[in-house]
Amino acid sequence: MNVKEFEKKEKNTAELTVVAAPEEFDAAVQKAYLKGRGRIQIPGFRKGKAPRKMIEAMYGQGVFYEDAVEALAPEALDAGIKEKELSTVGRPSILDFSIGGDKSLSIKFLVSLYPEVTVEGYRGIEAPKPEVNVTDADVERELQSVRQRNARIETAERPAQNGDIVTIDFEGFMDGVPFEGGKGENHDLELGSGQFIPGFEEQLVGKSAGEECEVNVTFPEAYAPELAGKDATFKVTVHEVKSKELPELDDEFAKDVSEYDTLEEYKASVRDEITEQRRGDAQSAFEDVVLSRLTDKVEGEIPDAMIDDQVEQMMSNFRYNLASQGWEMDQYFQMMGMSAEDFRRNSRPTAEKQIKLDLAYEYIAKTEDFPVSDEDVENEYQRLADQYKMGLDEVKRAITADSVKTGLKLERAKSLVLDTAVVEKKEESAEEAEKAE
Repeated sequence: MNVKEFEKKEKNTAELTVVAAPEEFDAAVQKAYLKGRGRIQIPGFRKGKAPRKMIEAMYGQGVFYEDAVEALAPEALDAGIKEKELSTVGRPSILDFSIGGDKSLSIKFLVSLYPEVTVEGYRGIEAPKPEVNVTDADVERELQSVRQRNARIETAERPAQNGDIVTIDFEGFMDGVPFEGGKGENHDLELGSGQFIPGFEEQLVGKSAGEECEVNVTFPEAYAPELAGKDATFKVTVHEVKSKELPELDDEFAKDVSEYDTLEEYKASVRDEITEQRRGDAQSAFEDVVLSRLTDKVEGEIPDAMIDDQVEQMMSNFRYNLASQGWEMDQYFQMMGMSAEDFRRNSRPTAEKQIKLDLAYEYIAKTEDFPVSDEDVENEYQRLADQYKMGLDEVKRAITADSVKTGLKLERAKSLVLDTAVVEKKEESAEEAEKAE
């Protein structure tokens, strides 16, 4: 087999025409005949026993051509890719095929080529970084949250108030008919938490244990399609009302919830924790913008097939994550009022950005030519073994040393971009400048 024509097209695609010699094509036709003759009945022959020439005489010489082309196509494509030294992505397609007068076979493929990109200015990328400020109000909110988590729950012999927990049975009806997913028993609901549909919790304020009532609500527009915007009535039975007794904010509280002896020491530690968390968030936000701006510097066309593959990988990961939470993807899509095609369409910008990021790392790693020693590879093997709780030999069997080296180089490319990034200077307003003077 050899390449007859090769022509590059738009968006890193190319048309590749490969020719199979007459004897190669005839061998493929013979295999197609042996595989398909069992489906053909010729008068005078038992089913599957008719000679090839007899079948071709009755049904035409090309009766087995399509099957032969389908069988020969992978080998022809591999030969063409090898001859032209191509790096392809995605699934190629057959555009056309033809039979020559000498009975040779020409197959024209459309292939997507792995993009060659350039990235200029990947060092010193500027990006804004959020300022980190922690106020007394921030510390107070965290203390109140800790108080809530350490509250003592007690049965209240009174009507329910906002902030109480009520144990209820409920069943929802639309036009007098129960609807799926609208029923629950012995459910604990904190009034004012916003856990249920807007308007539901407010109507339980003032209800007492043993009381039955009806709650009328309208489902939000941003809800499951079969319920969105519709009116419903819930029949509710209140079994118990429980109040939350919050602990006092004093030194004893600090001792109970922390390693500190005084409330002031505990407050200081809370401030430090919030500050550290916000610094981490600010750094993450800074790095996100840096990497986003790195993708803007990638010059080169990305073939659609490459984006399609990335989208399918994202969908596969999403399906796995849903399954780990007990959800089916179709069930989730129905609840969100969307389809698999909506997911694919919405995912394409993110997929393209991720591809550009990966291509940028590859370009930087190749340009910088980071050295990777055997010791580096061994240390990475050990890190992976520790991370996945696997034996070292098992990891080495699963991942080649070349793959480990490539991974290390890509990580170093990312580190180079982030380590050389610069915080964008904030423009000073006229008012700020006047105050500074």
